[in-house]
Amino acid sequence: MQEMIPAWVNGELVPAEKVAAHREGLRHKAVSVFVVADGRTLIQRRSLEKYHTPGLWANTCCTHPRWGEADADCAVRRLEQELGITGLRPEYRGEVRYRADVGNGMVEDEVVQVYLCAAGPDLQVVPKPQEVMETRWVGLPELEAEIAAEPERFTPWLRIYLAEHSGQILGNM
Repeated sequence: MQEMIPAWVNGELVPAEKVAAHREGLRHKAVSVFVVADGRTLIQRRSLEKYHTPGLWANTCCTHPRWGEADADCAVRRLEQELGITGLRPEYRGEVRYRADVGNGMVEDEVVQVYLCAAGPDLQVVPKPQEVMETRWVGLPELEAEIAAEPERFTPWLRIYLAEHSGQILGNM
């Protein structure tokens, strides 16, 4: 059975199959998490098994809430499922909307609830290979410079977040 996510159809929020929502370019709900520690943020390189944007660098965790799932619960669930991260408390940083072609005939038209999690030095990160192929900690100036030099290595949403919403998301990090 395919995962059902909240999407807007004819102005009404309804359950929609996740891949179909991307193929049809339906506006849908999403959650993004940035884990930060010591002035750096944890980014991930998406598994080559991902159905869109495989092998590209993204923020710590991006996903879609299941139909009926609270956004903060979704953030906690996916941190554990993708990266083995537990025990962090997401702080809500606001809503971001964007639309981007993510390749393979798919479009992200997302209403994203963004969360920031402060981590300590003992944070355990254990990436799940089917989700994440690599992680690393990076300072914001370095990340912005990397994106400017080679934007094609990064997901469209990470580029949008940093270009248009960096202060909202990462201010006071």
